[in-house]
Amino acid sequence: MVINNGTFSYVELTLFYEKTRRKENIMSVASKPLAPIGLLCELMENPGRAYICGKNPGFGWIVKDRSPDIIQTAYQILVASSMEALARAEGDVWDSGKVSSCESINIRYGGPALESNTVYYWKVRTWNDSANPGPYSEPQKFHTGELKEEYITERYPLVAHEVEPSQIAQKDTEHYFIDFGKAAFGTLKLILTSPDEREIEVHLGEVMTEEKSVHRNPGGTIRHREMALPIKKGTHTYAIKIPPDQRNTGKQAIKMPKEIGEVTPFRYCEIINCPCKINTSMIRQVAVNYPFNDDTSYFKSTDNILNDVWDICKYSIKATSFCGVYIDGDRERIPYEADAYINQLGHYCVNREFTMARYTHEYLITDPTWPTEWILHSVLMAWADYMYTGNVESLEEYYDDLKAKTLIALEREDGLISSRTGLVTDDVLKSIHFSGKAIRDIVDWPPASFTESEKLGEQDGYVFTNINTVVNAFHYQALFLMGRIAEVLNKGHDRSYFHERSELVKRSINEKLLDKGRGIYVDGEGTEHAALHANMFPLVFGLVPENYRPSVVDFVKSRGMACSVYGSQYLLEALYHAGEDEYALELMTSRTDRGWWHMIELGSTITLEAWDLKYKGNMDWNHAWGAAPANIIPRWLMGIRPLKPGFSKILIQPRPGTLTEADMVLPTIRGPVTARFDNHQAKPLVLEVEIPANTTACVALPCKDDPATTVLLDGKPVNHRLEGGFAVVDPVGSGRHVLTSE
Repeated sequence: MVINNGTFSYVELTLFYEKTRRKENIMSVASKPLAPIGLLCELMENPGRAYICGKNPGFGWIVKDRSPDIIQTAYQILVASSMEALARAEGDVWDSGKVSSCESINIRYGGPALESNTVYYWKVRTWNDSANPGPYSEPQKFHTGELKEEYITERYPLVAHEVEPSQIAQKDTEHYFIDFGKAAFGTLKLILTSPDEREIEVHLGEVMTEEKSVHRNPGGTIRHREMALPIKKGTHTYAIKIPPDQRNTGKQAIKMPKEIGEVTPFRYCEIINCPCKINTSMIRQVAVNYPFNDDTSYFKSTDNILNDVWDICKYSIKATSFCGVYIDGDRERIPYEADAYINQLGHYCVNREFTMARYTHEYLITDPTWPTEWILHSVLMAWADYMYTGNVESLEEYYDDLKAKTLIALEREDGLISSRTGLVTDDVLKSIHFSGKAIRDIVDWPPASFTESEKLGEQDGYVFTNINTVVNAFHYQALFLMGRIAEVLNKGHDRSYFHERSELVKRSINEKLLDKGRGIYVDGEGTEHAALHANMFPLVFGLVPENYRPSVVDFVKSRGMACSVYGSQYLLEALYHAGEDEYALELMTSRTDRGWWHMIELGSTITLEAWDLKYKGNMDWNHAWGAAPANIIPRWLMGIRPLKPGFSKILIQPRPGTLTEADMVLPTIRGPVTARFDNHQAKPLVLEVEIPANTTACVALPCKDDPATTVLLDGKPVNHRLEGGFAVVDPVGSGRHVLTSE
């Protein structure tokens, strides 16, 4: 049910769902399951666009059934050499037979060896607790390439699509200004009729002047490109060829595929000396991106600023995918781990797509960058990949690399690490695949020296010492997650080892870096300075002892947004962890120059690399590490996260703050999760959810910690527990439900 600026009473919602449930129950009595949808091959919804090179591809599907409490009990997969065979329900390549299992993702092909360079077709049917199978799914095609024994992460080729202009203005005779509505990475296509041969002047850029021209000097590395285009007499189609930029086509940069060609980010176009009148049928922005379905995610609330923030962040994930690898924007086009982690989380939340995140993460394992914390991010990325896909193959393949990425080799006796005490040897660098001379702590970016005044850096005056609090907070988190990875892979000795080391690091941080007199963390050993970063990272990673949480939270709030767009990811997460949802919402909707609304006010349609040019003098206008709300809104404000790998169990725990209504559709590997809340203060919060079939959920309603609280599930009282300001109902079965508390 989508918000239409009205409100729905609890009674209305309950009656609606009771009526729907009765109808679906009648239909489902002794009925067959529905045909599965959302088929995946090697984590791709459209494997026909790519070549499958692994010898045993993995299959997955969505169990489609809106009836309550549906769990798949069995499946049957058919793989065929032709559509005709599949139409006859003949698995002439492989017939799995009926397999008693609730698994609906990551099912490995189990038939005879596939052939290279061959087209195959597959489909699946399922059983629920009825005795009869449902109908088969629609077939899906996949095309093998040269099949290989080694581990491979499949991915799509890039796609180009044409965008019509939203506005064309004639500035003068033979002089036109064109607005395409949004910036995209691409080039320009023109159809022109000319009475003669001539050369026209084409300007492409991201910024418009007040006079409706493409800004020739927008500052920083905000883009403007000028090109001369020779045209011929008569009517012809022209494609603007973008000259390569030495900075972003160098050795470390991700290169554009030859079949796509060079691109530049632009929203606006200006054409001078044009031989004919231009209309909307004659000009196109040719935008390039990784395949993206705009309709798989949805968010709308009663706060229009928050809606606009969601829109720019969601679009940023799509627009900046133009390399097929997460990169740092157009200035360098180099992958960085921290950028990629924020990209990864956002991509999962706005699209049912997993391959670009995995490929980028694995690329960075063998091609890491220089910041100490970025290397530690690899473990965080590996765990996020596993939780959102439920697939262990990448963990298995890169397990030893991930162990090295914890930087445990840099530990001293108390478990704390340093990149500045001579322990970063050639062997250590080799173990993490780093080819440079040294790694260095970063905390946040840029430092003050990157700004004209040298006072406005994003590190909040952080004092760097040999033992850095931020670095060691990340070290703790990497060790903690490495223990969980070892557990998943049944490596019991390693699980115990990493658990013990993480606990040691936690104790040492709190003994040596927590100023107990002030109740806050200092930046490192040997300094009394306490920056925002030294406190928000321990808070987000669960390091803060309970009796010091109030003082740490108060300090974090006192600093405001004293961090970069990258740091905002962790600041917002820390605030939600601490129950400060109102303040987190305030920061996301802030109208100051350190917020996403400012990016929109400046005129950008893709998130910026920094809050403003005064905070980073060489910033760009196309950096997805500035798109943190693309994942913060779904994962924390709406509270939808995987509790178990591959969303086999889902957490739905909205933290609305002062937001009165919001509606979300979140894509997952098992199907879309929807959540809508009505949070008018005079009434109890009403939460409406739809949970995919073949999953269960833990649903937590914000409420007072009152033992007399009653929770209603679809109008009936239900058992629950009170926990940290929430009434927790666990489990809640699949289907559509309404929950409220009294």
